[in-house]
Amino acid sequence: MEASTEAPNRALTKIRFSELDPPLSEPILDALTKSGFNYCTPVQAATIPLLCKFKDVAVDAATGSGKTLAFVVPLVEILRRSPDKPKPHQVLGIILSPTRELASQIYNVAEPFISTLSNVKPILLVGGLGARGVRADMKKVEEEGANLLIGTPGRIFDIMDKMDILDYRNLEILILDEADRLLELGFQKHINCILSRLPKLRRTGLFSATQTEAVGELAKAGLRNPVRVEVKTEAKDELASASSKTPLGLEMEYMICEADKKPSQLVDFLTKNKNEKIIIYFMTCACVDYWGVVLPRISALKGCSIFPLHGKMNQLARGKALASFTEISSGILLCTDVAARGLDIPGVDLVVQYDPPQDPNMFVHRVGRTARLGRRGRAIVFLLPKEDEYVEFQRIRRVPLQERICSDEVPDITPQIRTAAKKDRDVMEKGLKGFVSFIRAYKEHHCSFIFRWKELAVGKLAMGFGLLHLPSMSELKNHSLFTHGFVPAEDVNVAEIKYKDKNREKQRKRNLKARKESELEQPKFNKPRRNPKESVTRKQTAKQRRAVQTVDDAEELDRDYRALKKLKKGTIDEAEFAKLTGAEEF
Repeated sequence: MEASTEAPNRALTKIRFSELDPPLSEPILDALTKSGFNYCTPVQAATIPLLCKFKDVAVDAATGSGKTLAFVVPLVEILRRSPDKPKPHQVLGIILSPTRELASQIYNVAEPFISTLSNVKPILLVGGLGARGVRADMKKVEEEGANLLIGTPGRIFDIMDKMDILDYRNLEILILDEADRLLELGFQKHINCILSRLPKLRRTGLFSATQTEAVGELAKAGLRNPVRVEVKTEAKDELASASSKTPLGLEMEYMICEADKKPSQLVDFLTKNKNEKIIIYFMTCACVDYWGVVLPRISALKGCSIFPLHGKMNQLARGKALASFTEISSGILLCTDVAARGLDIPGVDLVVQYDPPQDPNMFVHRVGRTARLGRRGRAIVFLLPKEDEYVEFQRIRRVPLQERICSDEVPDITPQIRTAAKKDRDVMEKGLKGFVSFIRAYKEHHCSFIFRWKELAVGKLAMGFGLLHLPSMSELKNHSLFTHGFVPAEDVNVAEIKYKDKNREKQRKRNLKARKESELEQPKFNKPRRNPKESVTRKQTAKQRRAVQTVDDAEELDRDYRALKKLKKGTIDEAEFAKLTGAEEF
């Protein structure tokens, strides 16, 4: 945001930070000015004075409304008023965030303001490196101290649980950012344990874009007589109700097209917006991995900067992808909902929801990555023909969508995708994994009354993934899913497709060779027949068991009769006869 003498846009109020009551300190005002912040957003104007007056707050504000500064500024002011110089291991404040990326962002936003406090040492505590990362964090806390903890609940709980050196008795303030997401990700137990170790006489701020019942219960447990702050944007058109959940400058569209046409429509859309900064959301991590290797191979997208990002990537790769996308002026970020909440990525022009989210609440958070703080932005969601009820569903939820007509004149990119799969086994395998993961995620959709997985046009979906053949999966074997529309690739032996990566191909050949050698070493005799009584008796009725016994007895009698004939002919003696009939045991 650029500093100016007039309120720059409709996302801001006419209230300057210097006009808030109680007044902010000069160091904070200087830091705000240097960062280009002169006027407050509505949530900042409402929340900062309350926290500075030592009130607990439960804040419900639309995504992109400036919530981070709404708690960072009062937190620093509260710590500034602390009468005593904090000791190195005396914790005065904690900020909990649901994801590593958001925690890192909060830490970076807060840094210039915390730096105005000469005696406060902040530390970022996030997961990603397992036990090694915990040990590194513990060593850093022990050696450098920590007065303000910013991080994810899991890592902060680990530090609290393993380190007795930290003192929480004088804690001044606790912030829970994206509180509903904290609960959705299963941090309830960690949060409860953290709360139990903190003093009750503290300030607490609960910040979220959606106030769910679970968030309400958390507010009752962690806040003392909180003030509720609710900030919504005004309606944008006659389709919206009195208020909207989405940013004011956001234009939202939907496009209905068949599953086999989606990739071509996406590439056409990206080609026409090549100079913009775009985020594309997919349903699963495997889908992100797949399109992350496919899209750079499409001729129309040559030269585009494309970055995959999802929760199963290691922390180093996630951080690098996010940092790279943040720095560029145009490019494409392919991601899951790990990048849907709270992240403030500058200059995002367009959000594409290639797959609607499993959780309908994530729709608003996804589109909120653009049109932030009064800027303009666009968003589009792709829907299959049988998903058209989703438009009305979102309108009822105060998220109006305008239709964008699916063009029939875009080039078909399926041949390019299949060619890539034929040339590189990695592409083929990632396509199969992405397809399987999509169907299984679709089965778990929260809006199952709209997204009915048993009505999926699986054949067209497989064509949309550019598959060479349909995978073997229970959903296709055991359910009558619509596989018509799929055309298997001709003149290709899937088993002979090689990895483009030479090292992976060498390893594949070694594995195939080892498997063949193992098969040759196996003895070629027939497996012994199992006694029917060993596997079937428990499930048979008494009549069936008697029938089996009768057969067994007849076979035994027949064996004895044949042995007796041999004895009479003289081909065996009495000792051998006794062995064959079991008579020697008696």
